[in-house]
Amino acid sequence: MSPLKKFTLRLALYGVVLAYIAGDLFVFHGPLSRKIERADPGSAESIAAAKANGVVARVFNLQITRGQLDRAANERLWRIGQSIDPLTPEALKIVRYAALDELIDHELLRIKAKVNAPQLRVSDEEIDERLQRFQARFESTDAMVSSMKSQGIASTQDLRDRLAGRMQQEKYVESKIAPLARVTDEDAREWFDKNQKDLAIPERIEARHVFIPTLTLPPEDAKIKLEAALAALTSNTKDFATLAKELSEDPATKDQGGSLGWMTRQRLPADFSKPVFALPVNQPSLIQTRLGWHLVEVTARKPAEPRSFEQAKPEVLAALEAVKRRQAATEYRAALRQFEAAKIDVFHDMMDW
Repeated sequence: MSPLKKFTLRLALYGVVLAYIAGDLFVFHGPLSRKIERADPGSAESIAAAKANGVVARVFNLQITRGQLDRAANERLWRIGQSIDPLTPEALKIVRYAALDELIDHELLRIKAKVNAPQLRVSDEEIDERLQRFQARFESTDAMVSSMKSQGIASTQDLRDRLAGRMQQEKYVESKIAPLARVTDEDAREWFDKNQKDLAIPERIEARHVFIPTLTLPPEDAKIKLEAALAALTSNTKDFATLAKELSEDPATKDQGGSLGWMTRQRLPADFSKPVFALPVNQPSLIQTRLGWHLVEVTARKPAEPRSFEQAKPEVLAALEAVKRRQAATEYRAALRQFEAAKIDVFHDMMDW
């Protein structure tokens, strides 16, 4: 076959192939067209396929399924000591959307943190400290392990990895919001001047007590015991420290002479603070609360007094910085979500099940 004929045949074959591709794409919607549509995340076919697989959202084409969302909702409740069982459908939907927001934020921040990983190192000591705080929520190691397994966390190392990932994301967010969270002395002074009354040192009393609980003892029996103790104290037969050691069932104070130290009203339950703050100094009296009977003596009293700016400054700076940091973190996450909105798909019709 001559070169000209070969060239002509090749052109004809190319023409047939191009005609088929054009027909597949634009005329009869063939397999090539369907494959391209499936590859397009925004196509109706791709979305329908995702929903059929239980996908509730996508972030940068990462699929978040119902199963993942259920685990995240359970873990969210688990972290605050609650469970999903008693929730109403409305409350459950709120928890699911909150968990979905966390999953979306987590994925966005995971991508950002991964890109910036060299600057976001998390040390073993930092993970140890976070793990200790986490363990303190449980009454035993076995209780923690059991709870971990119920959340699909296979081992302590798995938990450490999750904590490290979360801390890395926190560091990334902190690197972005740190300038917005700074508080100057001028900021603190302005806030102090406006809120000086609220920062005053409140009235305080120094007191001691002998306590007998009435959860398992009839209240009248406890009262009789403390009336006898008050009589012994008044007649100088026994001193307060001796009575506390012999009778008090408050393990924190009985060997310390019954001392409660310096207290403000805010530190105490209302049924105790109101009567005890009404007592004169050095006049032991009986007080009944919902927990039991107390033989109480106020040994000293200090009136409310204003605080200077220098006294309050560390507290004000810390409080304002914490508020600014929370606000900045919330605003940054919202801005990041808005910036990457084109990469986020939420299928709201998949959120009810």
